[in-house]
Amino acid sequence: MVKVSRKAHFNAAHRLYNPDWSFEKNEAVFGKCNNPRYHGHNYDLIVSVEGEINPITGYVMDMKVLKDLIKEHVEDQFDHKNLNEDVSDFKNLNPTAENIAVVIWNKLRPHIEHSKNLEVVLYETPRNFVTYSG
Repeated sequence: MVKVSRKAHFNAAHRLYNPDWSFEKNEAVFGKCNNPRYHGHNYDLIVSVEGEINPITGYVMDMKVLKDLIKEHVEDQFDHKNLNEDVSDFKNLNPTAENIAVVIWNKLRPHIEHSKNLEVVLYETPRNFVTYSG
């Protein structure tokens, strides 16, 4: 098995909060990330596909295809957006890094051969990142 990876980037704003909690409880749990005026991140994304090398093409997956999938299903939908307000996936889902990574994985999974493993690594900051592989 060989793993190929593509790095991407998007900027987005969000607010972490639970609408069922008081402002005080949200503040205690989410701190600055509970800012009612939102806050932003410069997200870095690494999408990896692992599988057997195709003996005819020499590819695990055509990287141009992976690049286009990430652009269409992630960058075009998330870049320069308010995740809470502009992205329907987060209307009822707190846009934590964990949830964003799972949403990205779910958006890409139908477009990747099921015989291949898919992994999403999302950096919210250079030191904070999440990995999801289904």
